Amino acid sequence: MKILHVLDHSLPLHSGYTFRTAAILTEQRRRGWETVHLTTPRQGVCDQTMEQAGGFDFHRTPYRPAAWSRLPALWPFDEMRATAAALRRLASRVRPDVLHAHSPVLTAWPALRVGRALGIPVVYEVRAFWEDAAVDHGSTAEGSARYRFTRLLETLALKRADAVTTICEGLRADIVGRGVPAVRVTVIPNAVDIDRFPVIGHRDADLEAELGLQGSPVIGFCGSFYAYEGLELLVRAMADVLTRVPDARLLLVGGGPQESALKAQVREAGLAQRVVFTGRVPNAQIERYYSLIDVLAFPRKRMRLTDLVTPLKPLEAMAQGRVVVASDVGGHRELIEDERTGLLFPADDVRALASRLCLALTDDALRGRLIANGRVFVEQERNWAASVARYDGVYARARQAVAAP
Repeated sequence: MKILHVLDHSLPLHSGYTFRTAAILTEQRRRGWETVHLTTPRQGVCDQTMEQAGGFDFHRTPYRPAAWSRLPALWPFDEMRATAAALRRLASRVRPDVLHAHSPVLTAWPALRVGRALGIPVVYEVRAFWEDAAVDHGSTAEGSARYRFTRLLETLALKRADAVTTICEGLRADIVGRGVPAVRVTVIPNAVDIDRFPVIGHRDADLEAELGLQGSPVIGFCGSFYAYEGLELLVRAMADVLTRVPDARLLLVGGGPQESALKAQVREAGLAQRVVFTGRVPNAQIERYYSLIDVLAFPRKRMRLTDLVTPLKPLEAMAQGRVVVASDVGGHRELIEDERTGLLFPADDVRALASRLCLALTDDALRGRLIANGRVFVEQERNWAASVARYDGVYARARQAVAAP
């Protein structure tokens, strides 16, 4: 079977989106399927029509903005026009069995247009809703005219796709609530490659010395510094943690829109000697940083986005034998069972976060149980082989829908 994946962006860019994509493609090829990949103009400026990254060939969409795209709210339609043109050329040449569009909706409409023209079934995969991501990025407000219009585009695409997949039960419930039949919506959950993420034993001594973390219990976060991650709450919680665990340190690995504000917050709180910023690090080196962290903190704020969407990072942390402390937003509750595979705290509650962090750092017996249970959970329930196997039935149903008279 040949699947043409239509992607917002891909490797070599690093994000949860690109890592999930790479895992899906890797496992699909292990199953003997042929995969072809096209990115939209969201990939950014690219001088090549094809780029190799992570062992995959990614076709790029040539894009020269039309004059009318400079008018307010019209740029998405111009980008979709370019994506549809590139997709039609590629699909006509490679003749895939399925077009698999991965959110946002900017991939879905070009796939639907080309799929209908060429008689190719379309699967639409929702990893998050575009309108909710726009709210977090500050480009719109929930309930605004733009929000409602984007939501309408999303809903129409979901109803027209031959099959729909999503990453968690929260998103599935929302999709079904929009009028999409439940039998057409399949959850393909986030997972981990347990061979790529083995349990980490000893700390990386060289990196520990380089960062000045010798002998300190370390709380950490690895990822993008977006507002919804709640990292300012984590910095605030450190002041309380230090009154009970004076030698604790906070390691923040990554970068993003909130980085400057977080650094300013750390300086103003007098925590500069207790909080270490590494900046973005190569993905191949991330295991070294994980090895230094005793407790991974995920203090996501409560909002529609975090209640609906499950992240990937807590699963990677469990796989590597790290204790997970996370807010009790809906996306986390699908992954973490409190006091069995991790510790949950009421979202947006700084004192509760500090209390859970201290418990994780000081209760050795509890920490041992959480580590063991977390690893078993990802090995048995959240591995990519099991997740990707679900696409077999999804693709079959999509092809049957197109073949039906």
